[in-house]
Amino acid sequence: MNGRKLGYLRLYAQSWRSTLATIRNMAFDSTSDDVIQSLSSYQIPANNSSLHPFSISHVNGGLSQRSLATAAANPLPESSAENTIVSDMLVDSFGRMHTYLRISLTERCNLRCQYCMPAEGVELTPKPELLSQDEVIRLANLFVASGVDKIRLTGGEPTVRPDIEDICVRLTSLKGLKTLAMTTNGLTLAKKLPNLKAAGLNLLNISLDTLVPAKFEFLTRRKGHAKVLEAIDMAINLGYNPVKVNCVVMRGLNDDEICDFVEMTREKPINVRFIEFMPFDGNVWKVKKLVPYAEILDIVAQRYKGLKRLQDHPADTAKNFKIEGFQGTVSFITSMTQHFCSGCNRLRLLADGNFKVCLFGPSEVKKKKAAHAGMLDLAKTPNRPMIHIGG
Repeated sequence: MNGRKLGYLRLYAQSWRSTLATIRNMAFDSTSDDVIQSLSSYQIPANNSSLHPFSISHVNGGLSQRSLATAAANPLPESSAENTIVSDMLVDSFGRMHTYLRISLTERCNLRCQYCMPAEGVELTPKPELLSQDEVIRLANLFVASGVDKIRLTGGEPTVRPDIEDICVRLTSLKGLKTLAMTTNGLTLAKKLPNLKAAGLNLLNISLDTLVPAKFEFLTRRKGHAKVLEAIDMAINLGYNPVKVNCVVMRGLNDDEICDFVEMTREKPINVRFIEFMPFDGNVWKVKKLVPYAEILDIVAQRYKGLKRLQDHPADTAKNFKIEGFQGTVSFITSMTQHFCSGCNRLRLLADGNFKVCLFGPSEVKKKKAAHAGMLDLAKTPNRPMIHIGG
């Protein structure tokens, strides 16, 4: 059984690029089923005849544009593990069900964060080679039909894409999708968030690595600290609970602000997520910059005696805690010192159409391993810049 699942994933990966080429050569209109028929007709080679083709029998060929009002009247249901049928294609040889798809909508960003983008910038993929809105929806449709119930929109910075609201409306219409999330730097979010919420966006992560405006400008190579704080408050006022704030902790840069970030959770429904500094091409990762989970936890525990561990979901990347009397929560993403590969349920569709099964793996559209390499090996392994991957 395990070999069968892995074999199908490998075959699917090998056909991915040619499938995208087929999609791009077809005309998109509201009544055409050509793309869906092309994908559903994919045949397993004769020597693997025991594998089942990618079943998409209940996917419609066209998606009609829905109004924001209609999307708001039909919000996505709360996430639930019940009544979820997952295709064998999404189950790997280690038994992990990949029901969470992260879609990078663009490689562009309006910040230049030091841990994400090299100082010299990155070479952007030509626009014609990036996924169009219709391609994003068609591919998301196929994954949801196979058992994906959560989609997260990433970038680059997803809000720089002018059709972000339309994409959210159309994704919300996918039958079986329970959670539509987005990770954003928050720079232009405040003015767009009311429409995004009306379009069905029901989970939000905002990246913020410092509470000091001057340090923000140094870390991001741009201004805009106040706008990010405004976006966090806007999200709270619109009812997002919790509002997740992602903070990459780097020694000598913002490790002196750990407790200041924790204080954000005292009176507000904020989940501060401390993330270990990870190596990607161009971000000049050094082990001495890494502040490990154990050290961050100790800093928090020394200051706040009422810190208690919460029950984590089996597929959660975070170790979650709550301080007695605080409205929000504190979490730790321990990618470097305590990996969570055994429960990983994530797949990544990049903006150029490539398919990445592991954030740390240099390979794309290939076999997913049981665990990523060790910390020092990761630092030596070639990988895309974070701006290309989308987290």
